[in-house]
Amino acid sequence: MEETSNASFMEDKSAKIFVAGHRGLVGSAIVRKLQYLGFNNLLLRTHKELDLTCQSDVEKFFSDEKPKYVILSAAKVGGIHANNTYPAEFIAVNLQIQTNVIDSAYKNGVKKLLFLGSSCIYPKFAPQPITEDALLTGPLEPTNEWYAIAKIAGIKMCQAYRLQYNWDAISGMPTNLYGPNDNFHPENSHVLPALMRRFHEAKVSGAKEVRVWGTGSPLREFLHVDDLADAVVFLMANYSGLVHMNVGSGKEVTIKELAELVKEVVGFYGELVWDIMKPDGTPRKLMDSSKLASLGWVPNISLREGLIDTYKWYLQNLRQ
Repeated sequence: MEETSNASFMEDKSAKIFVAGHRGLVGSAIVRKLQYLGFNNLLLRTHKELDLTCQSDVEKFFSDEKPKYVILSAAKVGGIHANNTYPAEFIAVNLQIQTNVIDSAYKNGVKKLLFLGSSCIYPKFAPQPITEDALLTGPLEPTNEWYAIAKIAGIKMCQAYRLQYNWDAISGMPTNLYGPNDNFHPENSHVLPALMRRFHEAKVSGAKEVRVWGTGSPLREFLHVDDLADAVVFLMANYSGLVHMNVGSGKEVTIKELAELVKEVVGFYGELVWDIMKPDGTPRKLMDSSKLASLGWVPNISLREGLIDTYKWYLQNLRQ
C-alpha cells in the first residue's frame, strides 16, 4: 500500500477546495469540518448553479475556477424503494456525475481528489467483517446493484487515472451514516432516522406503542457523519494509494439495541412491538476498517452521543 504524506493539505488553508454535493448529509458535514479547521476558500455550488450531470457545464466550472482539491460526495441516493423504481436514474446519474467531475479535475490540474462511495459496493454475501479486497468477489445485493455498480466504476476510474497518469485520486467507502441533515422522510429514509421520527411522533401523539419491522436481531454498524468528515480530512492529508479505504466505526449493534437506544434518547415511554412477519434483511453487515486504523484514524463519537446530537438537530429542523 503506497502511502505518502500530504501535510501540505492541512497547511494550505486558502487552497480552493471543491466540495461536490455540499448540501447533503455527507457534504454538509465535510463543509462544517473544513470551516472549523480554518479552510477559507471552499467552492460550493448548488445543483441549480452547477449541474454535475452536464459535461460541458462541469468542464467550464473547472477551467474557470481551477480548484486545487476536490472532495466528491455528490450522488443520487435513496432506499430500496427508490432503487427498485428508478434503476436507470441510479446508474446513469451517478456515472455521469463522477465521470464528469473526475475527468475534469484531472484535466484541469487538481492536485488531489477524494471519491466517496458506500458499503453497498461489496458482494451481498461477503465474509464479515468486510475487507477492501472483497470488492468484485461475488454478486451484489440486487435491490441496489445499479447504484453499487456506478460506485464501483468510480473507484476503478480513480485507480485507472492513478495508474495511467500517476494522478492522486483516492476513494473512501463509508459504512451506514447518520447525523444532522439526514433524510427523515416517512417512506424512503434509512432505519435510524426512520426510527427516530416514529418514536418522536409516537411521543407527541401519546401513542402507547411503536411497531418495528422484523425480529430486531440483524447487526448493523453506524458512523456519525461528523466522524466521516474527520476521516475525509485525515485521508486528504495522510493517504495516497491505489486501494479504496473502508471508513467505519467497527462497532455493531442489533436493530433491537438500536431501537431501544433511539427510544430512550427521544424519550418515548410506550411499548416497542416487533412485527416478526416482516423481513429482517441481511443478518450482518460490518466493515473492516483496520487499514484506516493502522494509518492512525479512529472515530470518536459514541452512538448514544451521536443520537442525542441528531435528535437535537431533528427537533430544530422539524417542519410540521
